[in-house]
Amino acid sequence: MKVLAIGNSFSNDAMRYLHGIAKSEGCDMKTVNIYIGGCPLSRHYVNMNNDAAEYDFEYNGDRTGIKVSIRQALQSDIWDVVTFQQVSSQSMDYETYVPYLGALAEYAAFHAPKAKFMIHQTWAYEQGSARLNNELGYKDQADMFLDLKASYEKAAESLGGVQIIPCGEAFQELIRAGVDHIHRDTFHASLGIGRYTLGLVWYEILTGKSCIGNTFCDFDVPVSKEEIEIAQKCAHAAVSRYITA
Repeated sequence: MKVLAIGNSFSNDAMRYLHGIAKSEGCDMKTVNIYIGGCPLSRHYVNMNNDAAEYDFEYNGDRTGIKVSIRQALQSDIWDVVTFQQVSSQSMDYETYVPYLGALAEYAAFHAPKAKFMIHQTWAYEQGSARLNNELGYKDQADMFLDLKASYEKAAESLGGVQIIPCGEAFQELIRAGVDHIHRDTFHASLGIGRYTLGLVWYEILTGKSCIGNTFCDFDVPVSKEEIEIAQKCAHAAVSRYITA
């Protein structure tokens, strides 16, 4: 399976462990993430039109130092899946997706005609963070999640009802399970259980196989056995609610 994400640092978080998670289950998955930190759909749209080679090319969770354009990435292989997302700070407002997401999808369909599209649902910021309260004006992170969830659902419908990769939902599951420190700076995912949970969500959605019992353990920071089990349960619970026929 070959998967290409067109994103930013949030897709960087989500795909850090994905290749390794899949490999531990005997699944040969090529994962490529092209990203610009903090990049919204509107900038992807401009870069697409300018064929701007401004994207870092990340291969199987590792940085390569290569810069590419969206077109170059789309044409570099025959992709099974291409994913899109909005920047986290604009993810709650569906108006910021239009018309950029549709144009990107049309462009991707032209250059990668065999690929299936998916929407990468990002996640809410940490409760009490300055970005949540002051920048975005939310008192409760759950409200941010509900708004971004609704926007991503509209985005998925606008592309014909494509599959959502429910990373934000999985983070809410972690919170309900009492897990602390799922963010590393109040908005990006933590390097351990945060990124691991995201990778598990992507693995389940992409392969249709349960992540329960996954044996991957090559983390950038220590993740306890208990945290591994919780991450797997939370990722699986989130995916179970988003599977479409």
